[in-house]
Amino acid sequence: MLQKNFSGFVLESGTDEAGRGCLAGPVTAAAIILPDNFENKLLNDSKQLSEKTRELLKPIIEAQAISFAVTHLHANEIDEINILNASMKGMQECILKLNQKPEFIIVDGNRSLYAKLGLKNTLGKQFSTDEIEMLKSIPNQSIIKGDAKFLSIAAASVLAKTYRDEYMNAIHEEFPMYNWKKNKGYPTQEHRDAIKKYGPTKYHRMSFRLLPEQLKLEF
Repeated sequence: MLQKNFSGFVLESGTDEAGRGCLAGPVTAAAIILPDNFENKLLNDSKQLSEKTRELLKPIIEAQAISFAVTHLHANEIDEINILNASMKGMQECILKLNQKPEFIIVDGNRSLYAKLGLKNTLGKQFSTDEIEMLKSIPNQSIIKGDAKFLSIAAASVLAKTYRDEYMNAIHEEFPMYNWKKNKGYPTQEHRDAIKKYGPTKYHRMSFRLLPEQLKLEF
């Protein structure tokens, strides 16, 4: 059973991301503060849930949350600052979007939320000094496999996954030959075959290895 709280603070936020290993599309982060009385037997790490269950949970989570936020960081920003920094920046942005300031933050993974805090890049959001100081003022704890241990991180993982899937379904209509509606931008054989045939799009992460080394893109 997932635990409700790590820190003992009432306003504890869980945060997570989705899409880190994809070849195309954004990395999507989410942060959420759940009430003390939140319970849901279906909720788990989004990777362990079916698409149908995630879609069922999404409006329930949103309706019952004290506050939640979701952020997409797109391929060009990922290419500039790398996927690990983009994932962390996305979670930082989500914390800033919450309509209540958390008293404590729990982060899925093994990196502090403040890794590369206030990273200066040319694309996307630029953090102000006040925003950096606000983030620094909130204690945080990274938890390995936290999305399978704590309700708030699991809820954040569901929101990140469902919002990212919606985005990939939308851009599928623009480039249907990559079948993003099915593979969501992950490096399936079908996706790589389409990259080989049609080349990369504006949504592809050019800093990633889009094709195996034995294959080369032809322009």
